Amino acid sequence: MRASLLLVVLAACDTGDTLVVGSKKFTESVVLGEVATQLLRSEGAAVRHASELGGTRVLWNGLRAGEIDLYVEYTGTLRQELFAGEDLPGEEALRARLVEEGVALSGPLGFNNTYALGMREARAEELGIERISELARHPELELGFGNEFLDRGDGWPSLSAAYGLGSFQPIGLDHDLAYRGLATGEIDVMDLYSTDAEIAHYGLRVLADDRSHFPRYDAVLLWRDDLDARLANALYRLPGTLDEPTIIAMNARAKLEGVPASLVAAGFLRDELGLLVEVDEDSLVARLVRSTGEHLVLVG
Repeated sequence: MRASLLLVVLAACDTGDTLVVGSKKFTESVVLGEVATQLLRSEGAAVRHASELGGTRVLWNGLRAGEIDLYVEYTGTLRQELFAGEDLPGEEALRARLVEEGVALSGPLGFNNTYALGMREARAEELGIERISELARHPELELGFGNEFLDRGDGWPSLSAAYGLGSFQPIGLDHDLAYRGLATGEIDVMDLYSTDAEIAHYGLRVLADDRSHFPRYDAVLLWRDDLDARLANALYRLPGTLDEPTIIAMNARAKLEGVPASLVAAGFLRDELGLLVEVDEDSLVARLVRSTGEHLVLVG
């Protein structure tokens, strides 16, 4: 049964010699996946973007297994989740560890998208909460976190221990649903990505990480080390080109204004690297069928 399913899915998603760029299931990852995809296409490569495949483990395992060739990751995730417990203090130590896995690492793209906790400004002001440590004084608060954040070693388990928040029973939500729940008052506190466009859109208060729990999460590119050297050199054009205001604006265009990620990426490549790329927008149904198939293959 499983073999039959995979054969059907692989037939629908057959890539041949096409490179596959993966992305996680959130807007920023999809936008950056499009940036990498279009950059490689500008070099004449056949590339397909397998978007919104899932969380960290799905993308990482897919990269190591050769099911995808490239994706955007974050240094904090590498150190705290994928290589938890290993001493990898600097970029070179991290790069050397990735070489052992057959994976190459770019330099930082230019922004730090760390975790944070946020509240509605009015609710935080009412309770006088400015810091994460002050949450412990308000056990009545409802906490709603993304499902991945609840399970990750660098997420709720370690945060709860660091701040003594073990009395809370947070509920697991899709990240988008958590924002809606916060806006409507159904929850009081949620996890944020610091470059989320919704923070300004909803006027949220980002609580100070007063015990410096969260590390830096610098965005980087990971790719299989058998990638063609010419294409790898093209990817090295991206580090240092994306600061925090730029990525927040790109996230806002895609998430809040509804601009397709491919067009957001094309605009960035035009403005920052002087590249004019042709964007082929798939139909919604075609994207849904393909991404569902790709997700089933990787999870299988």
